[in-house]
Amino acid sequence: MAALLAAGCASSRSVETHYGRVDPKALRSAMTFHASFDRGTDADHAAGDPWVYVAPKMEAWAEAKPGLTGEGPARLVTEGGRYGQALRFDKKSDGVVFYRADRNVPWQRENWGGAVSFWLRTDFAELAMGFCDPVQLTPRAWNDAAFFVEFEKRNQGVPFRLGAYADLKVWNPNNRDWGSIPAAEKPLLSVEGPPFSRDRWTHVVFTWERFNTGQADGVAALYLDGALIGRIPARNQWFTWDAAKSRLMLGVGYVGWMDDVAAFNRPLTVAEIQVIRGLPNGIRSLGGR
Repeated sequence: MAALLAAGCASSRSVETHYGRVDPKALRSAMTFHASFDRGTDADHAAGDPWVYVAPKMEAWAEAKPGLTGEGPARLVTEGGRYGQALRFDKKSDGVVFYRADRNVPWQRENWGGAVSFWLRTDFAELAMGFCDPVQLTPRAWNDAAFFVEFEKRNQGVPFRLGAYADLKVWNPNNRDWGSIPAAEKPLLSVEGPPFSRDRWTHVVFTWERFNTGQADGVAALYLDGALIGRIPARNQWFTWDAAKSRLMLGVGYVGWMDDVAAFNRPLTVAEIQVIRGLPNGIRSLGGR
């Protein structure tokens, strides 16, 4: 993995250089959501609802309220962000910060693809034992038509994972206990010794393509600091979403910082991901649409 990261860093050149092979207008037009946090917590650009919401806990969505109060699971910090202001999650909390995913992360019934980009900075010593999901995207549950990236803090280390779970009845039709399912059968990509620390920001992108084809050809991929780390092998990735209930959740049980969250209506290329990573002022550098 270190070699992959080194390759990604070495190939991350200036924005102008990458613009020679990446059309910034095409990149902007593919963007459906962007929250820089530099103008507050609501999205800078949103194809759907731009407001941020906080629910007191998972499943208590009817009790969600717009805005961060300062007493919830996250707060806006004016310094220390990757590009100015950022979100800071001070401690593990039952509360859930989220944006409505309807149109912001547009679902397609057939041949669906997309991407989510964000920056993380975290101190493993601050993470609580067990699982936390800096990003979770689903209308139902983590194992039912869901994407997530997670840390699992344990005595042996803190792996980082990408999950892309199709409808529960598709990937686990016999409803087997999760712990009894062999690792090779789970739609997970695990990274041991991931490059996160309190002192540096890590750029994270996950992409998906050929979802909802009905064939075993759906692939999800994880990029860290501009380098392709790996893919969840091709499988039947059938995701059924009720768009009105889909949510882009941030910092579920997470402790650390988050900045410059964006979603796109198609998978990004490696060159496009490296452009985003190298933008001098984050995605705002792409300008207006």
